[in-house]
Amino acid sequence: MTRYDGGTAQAWAALGGVGELVGRVAYRGASGLGDGPLPVRELARATVGVCALAAAELAAVRAGRGADDVAPLVVDEGAVATAFVSERHLRVEGRAPVAFAPLSGFWRAADGWVRTHANYPHHEAALVRVLAAGTPEGVAEQISRRSAVDVQEAVYAGGGLAVAVADSYGAPQPLVEVQESGGLGRPLGAGTGAAAGAGARPMAGVRVLDLTRVIAGPVATRTLGLLGADVLRIDSPALEESGDAYADTGFGKRSALLDLGDARDRAEFERLLDGADVVVTGYRPGALERYGLGADELLARRPGLVVAQLCAWGWRGPWSDRRGFDSLVQAGYGISAACGDERGPGVLPAQALDHGTGYLAAAGVLRALARGGGRALRFSLAGTASWLVRDVPGAGRAVPGYAPEPWLRETGSGYGTLRYAVSPLGGREWEHGPSRWGTDRPAWL
Repeated sequence: MTRYDGGTAQAWAALGGVGELVGRVAYRGASGLGDGPLPVRELARATVGVCALAAAELAAVRAGRGADDVAPLVVDEGAVATAFVSERHLRVEGRAPVAFAPLSGFWRAADGWVRTHANYPHHEAALVRVLAAGTPEGVAEQISRRSAVDVQEAVYAGGGLAVAVADSYGAPQPLVEVQESGGLGRPLGAGTGAAAGAGARPMAGVRVLDLTRVIAGPVATRTLGLLGADVLRIDSPALEESGDAYADTGFGKRSALLDLGDARDRAEFERLLDGADVVVTGYRPGALERYGLGADELLARRPGLVVAQLCAWGWRGPWSDRRGFDSLVQAGYGISAACGDERGPGVLPAQALDHGTGYLAAAGVLRALARGGGRALRFSLAGTASWLVRDVPGAGRAVPGYAPEPWLRETGSGYGTLRYAVSPLGGREWEHGPSRWGTDRPAWL
């Protein structure tokens, strides 16, 4: 068994945690996150470790004990490794989901490499339109004639997603940014599902409005649902979600559709917002501000609210308003080049920026509630990438003996029987599997 490490201490400090508490976390077991040039294993276990610690801290507060009255915690690295590739282990009625669409991947340009993301139909359509090619062979030929940056900018301007593979690490980004509102949230005590007693869920009675999409935000809210929160995800009916993606990340939550541009739907959304304790958003900076739903507006309206915001490229700089996914941030931040070889760019052994950011965001929400609410927190995939390449200590080696089977289960869902990875926050199971995306009522339980 390994006591807490430097990565855990760094993440806990970034979240504002009391230093001595981090010594209550230990790790055991084999890890399957693989060898490589970067300490992915250490990042993964640290993000889960601080999330488990934050959950224990909130449980202590809600039970009327001191915030430092936390028993020692043990995180199993096998469970962490399995959860960090949960999308790979998912089976829907025995079927393996499609990980990446045919037009998503690395392509050789005239002066380097480009990474595209075309898993969603509207992104694929934009890529095809800009490149005037709709097959892998055609896309490869068109990109090979142009510079990587030219492809990047043309595709992005056309509504698609492509990033030139950077050969050096991007600018430093903060792991967490915190803004205090000075307000207090709804008291989370008697009458609101207070966590008291063995086995109680620390988020019981807490309402979480989930405005996120693949993968980091949904991992965060999936984790809050595991811990007892009433999580309601709201999406636009005009922006369809992948059923496979929701089957993986929809555990412990419900899903409804509202059009914020429609007066009736907006009024329904406002009622939900008035009853929320936590809002988690996963859209790029500026996307929700046009609806008056940025963190500043939300805290001005509800000073005791907890708002957790996640984005791809960080909250300042020339790319802050760009869309992005884990694979694209790996490419644009220099990680793909670091993981590559003579054949071309490579990838991390997991979409660790997504999953790691998700657990960090969940931990941030838990700590904010333990302090009484009134906080806005910012996270980004680029911030997690910056931490990974600069600060997380470790050698990036797997621990022999890992197998995923002990952490795989089956359950019913709106999509049929699912095989899924259990949460790495040991000892807990989700109360229900995912419903079908967009089929629940937009109402709190």
